[in-house]
Amino acid sequence: MENSTAIQESLSVSEFERQPVPSSQFKDWRKFLGMYAGEHAAGTEFVIGPLFLTAGVSAFDLIVGLLLGNFLAVLTWRYITTPIATAERLTLYYKLEKIAGRKLVTGYNLANGLLFCFLAGAMITVSATAVGIPFNMPMPALTDTTPNSLSWVLVVLGVGAVISIVAAKGYDAVSKFSNISAPWMVIVFLIAGIVAAKRLGVESLSDLWAVWGTGSEPFPGQIKFTFWHVLFFAWFCNAAMHLGMSDLSVLRYADKNSVGWTTAAGMYVGHFMAWISACLMFALYLKSPEAAAIFASGGVPPVAPGPLAYEVVGIAGLICVLVAGWTTANPTIYRAGLAFQAIFPKSSTVKVTLVTGGIATIAGLFPAFAMKLLDFVAVYGFILAPIGAVIFFEHYLAGRLGLVKNYASANGITFNAAVLLAWLISMAVFYSLSVYQGVFLSFFTLPAWIACGVLYLLFSKIFQKS
Repeated sequence: MENSTAIQESLSVSEFERQPVPSSQFKDWRKFLGMYAGEHAAGTEFVIGPLFLTAGVSAFDLIVGLLLGNFLAVLTWRYITTPIATAERLTLYYKLEKIAGRKLVTGYNLANGLLFCFLAGAMITVSATAVGIPFNMPMPALTDTTPNSLSWVLVVLGVGAVISIVAAKGYDAVSKFSNISAPWMVIVFLIAGIVAAKRLGVESLSDLWAVWGTGSEPFPGQIKFTFWHVLFFAWFCNAAMHLGMSDLSVLRYADKNSVGWTTAAGMYVGHFMAWISACLMFALYLKSPEAAAIFASGGVPPVAPGPLAYEVVGIAGLICVLVAGWTTANPTIYRAGLAFQAIFPKSSTVKVTLVTGGIATIAGLFPAFAMKLLDFVAVYGFILAPIGAVIFFEHYLAGRLGLVKNYASANGITFNAAVLLAWLISMAVFYSLSVYQGVFLSFFTLPAWIACGVLYLLFSKIFQKS
């Protein structure tokens, strides 16, 4: 009985889910640098990089688009997300509950948590492609949506279990894991990119243009990416984190606003260098006899990170893919766990996070989340970003407009209709435009965010007056 109690105490993790983070728990920039670098130089990079090539992007459009798009993302984190995080010191979910009401935020938290689970599941898929190589496991194809073998199911279940346990240990464990892993992963990404470039015959920037400069026609089922597609995707692929304010839950621990600049480590190490390195690895594979045979038969070459990295840098590549999936899935499951924790506040953080990891693992069984990652990331950012505008616009403008801040909490209501109407109308209008006009969804993320904020203030003015 004593051993059982000790285990329970060791698993009890206080994450200040319903109170401001105390000053004794503030953390400096070093705690965030490794986490952001590890999270963004991670599993998604092994998939997104090659998917850019399947979209037929040119070298100029990719390189310049990533330079500018990632800069805009860093600015958004630094000047939109971080100041509110350090002013409020609350998780996104508790802050939103104070504005929108318990009933409404429950629905949002469910959607938020599930979307993060699906993203974490894609990263479990990535890690599984590395673990499966020694067992000659069949790799998922670009067009696969369901598990393709029993070995795939067993490997994904094993990888998901390990990732879930680490995430359940709380923020400090997630941060420590990322800090340990990030430097090594970054080196492997860099070496893999250099090796792939050398084997492609790239000795200079002009050689790179010769190999891949003008782009190509997109693969079947993919849209053609231009400079603007790359810029807006780079800016808004993490829209849920910055514009959507999900990173309030992480940055509330920051000791000062300048911590927001540490996101540059993730953007330029991960969403620039690592994406380009992964592109080069896939470009090398596309010149292989295996890929040529697949093309000749009318098929589409697979985008399996494990085999790609193993071909270029061997065992180190396999380990990098495995760990890279972990370092993205860990904080993602942690965030999703906080979302579900807000729905079940009496449940322990550890238990909720473990259940969350189980949902993510089930999602990881289905390769579609990883193989359609460009589309999925655009959709989940678009859905979750507008709600962050409610927090941003209220934080800076509610007082000037004579509106009550934290309206649901101040008035003891459980449902703030102004939030729901603003969120649904902005999403419905711009998603419909994207579908019916055939426009890439990331182009509408910022307009939907602004519209949601403006509509929230308008509806609040009407409902609070009445």
